[in-house]
This record gives sequence, structure tokens and C-alpha cells, in this order.
Amino acid sequence: MKVISTEKAPAAIGPYSQGYITGNLVFTSGQIPIDPFTGALRAGVEAQAEQSCRNVLAILEAAGSGADKVIKTVCYISDMDQFGTFNKVYERFFPSKPARSCVQVARLPKDVFCEIEAVAEL
Repeated sequence: MKVISTEKAPAAIGPYSQGYITGNLVFTSGQIPIDPFTGALRAGVEAQAEQSCRNVLAILEAAGSGADKVIKTVCYISDMDQFGTFNKVYERFFPSKPARSCVQVARLPKDVFCEIEAVAEL
């Protein structure tokens, strides 16, 4: 296994790594919409979904993978009423339509709208 670390995604806010490579797979930790360069949280559903997607892709790219190699994502959102808005942003970043689970959760770290994790091939 190899730990993935990049300054182009936010540092972990807990006891975990941004991601791992094992075999020919990359696993990212869940990414919330923190701007990795400023540490600020983006405001609004669309901006938060976009930043979370960008953070996931930054980790994949640091591992030598990319959006076109994503096999599966798990998306956590705090309001299923915003599912359509979330999907419009998500599909721009994952046009290959990987397998996905999307669930509403009661609360996410820092009270953000969404968190996204991915599994991809190298």
C-alpha cells in the first residue's frame, strides 16, 4: 500500500490519509468542500459540490489516476431536496457515470452540504 498526499486537496481534519493505492486501485477519503489553498469553505450547494469534486480529482491525479478511471463513488449530502442540483455539478466531473451511492446524512463535518469519496483504477 502507498499513502497518497497532495497539497492540491485539503489536509485531513482527522486521523486519516487523503487516499491510498493498493494493487491497481486508488481509494480516496471523503472530501468536503474546503479550498485547499485558503482553507475556506465554499458557500452554496453548487460551489460545495464543485469543490468536493475538485478535491477528489486532485487526490486521484496525485495517485496517477483521473476521473475517467473512477469505478465507484459514494456521495453524502445533507439535503436530498438538493439532489438534482448536486447531480448537475457531479456529472460535469464524472461524465463516464461510475457506479455510485448517494445518501442523505444528518450532518457532515464542519456542517457542509456534501462529502464525496471515490475508488478508481490506476
